[in-house]
Amino acid sequence: MPKIVNHEERREQLAEAVWRIIRREGLEGVSVRSVAEEAGISLGSLRHYFDSQSALLAFSMRLVAERIKKRIQSLPQDGDPRENIETIIGQIVPLDEDRLAESQIWIAFSTFALTEPGLMPLSREIHDSLRGVFRKIFESLGQSQLLKPGLDTEMEAKRFHALVDGLVVHGVIASEVVRAEEIAGIIARHLDSLLVP
Repeated sequence: MPKIVNHEERREQLAEAVWRIIRREGLEGVSVRSVAEEAGISLGSLRHYFDSQSALLAFSMRLVAERIKKRIQSLPQDGDPRENIETIIGQIVPLDEDRLAESQIWIAFSTFALTEPGLMPLSREIHDSLRGVFRKIFESLGQSQLLKPGLDTEMEAKRFHALVDGLVVHGVIASEVVRAEEIAGIIARHLDSLLVP
């Protein structure tokens, strides 16, 4: 009897093979052939799922963002709003090995997308989606009157987004210096500067 293959699961396995290659060799190590070899399938089988390297990279890039988004959406949003925010942001920054891997992959993709016209719209779409998360956080804080008086919620959302992006970069390029505890501490201190006691 022929083996039943879950096509979406196989596509995700191929994306994970892309991620492993990126972490080991950088994006320049990713080719249709190297991904097929990493995933332990034939080149022809891989082409059944992705007709080009660009399609494979786009799927791999989107999957990182979707996994982070699912984690954020599954978080309970009850209790202390400040703790909720720290938990949400904790899904984005490199606080453990899995999130460090996602951050490394994301930076590699974002950099590559700057010179790859086919990936640039997707990179921008994911960036805008993340910007929306920060905007929503600060709109909620403003409506709940948890922000210190006189703060511009739109500007603070942009500033917080920029801080988190910077922490992701620092956590990736200097992970031995900028440790998870320091990243979490910087986020907490920044929130202290914005929220009413």
